Amino acid sequence: MPARASTSRPASPPLTERQEARRRRILRASAQLAARGGFDAVQMREVAECSQVALGTLYRYFPSKVHLLVATMQDQLERLHGTLRKKPPAGESAGERVAETLMRAFGALQRDPHLADAMVRALTFADRSVSPEVDQVSRQTTAIVLDAMGLQEPTAEQLSAIRVIEHTWLSALITWLSGRASLAQAKADIETACRLIDLTTPAAGRE
Repeated sequence: MPARASTSRPASPPLTERQEARRRRILRASAQLAARGGFDAVQMREVAECSQVALGTLYRYFPSKVHLLVATMQDQLERLHGTLRKKPPAGESAGERVAETLMRAFGALQRDPHLADAMVRALTFADRSVSPEVDQVSRQTTAIVLDAMGLQEPTAEQLSAIRVIEHTWLSALITWLSGRASLAQAKADIETACRLIDLTTPAAGRE
């Protein structure tokens, strides 16, 4: 998931505890509605009702459904990252650990295909106005990969390999969700891309 060009949209001030709780309710409602019926089931008015916020307040947090669903994907990946940290991958090489981690992430999304489809569709529809949210998704995905590698300061070559792997992972998810690829094909593509990690990492073991 490549980082997008920055926009002129000003940075939002830090949320208060109450605002953060409200944002969490909105994201939870978005995920629940998407899990039931996919992209079309996420209607802003219904999200507002389910999260017990005024519709105008919802739009101040998220200007559109696409903004909301991309933010929902970042939130889901953040939750997944926490789960992955509790049980780190066991592969011998960095590439194997990244492949195992991304397949576990794939499996988590596979359990909620309607939600996964809604989030991926939103990511696909995102224009420049959604760049901050898309960048958050990209950074979260990169953090998951770096944790699997056991690496804190990647080289430029390693970051390039990670971007290719992220592109492959997202493409595999899209083709699987659309029924154009089997889970086995998606797994093979992800594992092939992850071999790039070992080509750019001098030591296969954790650093």
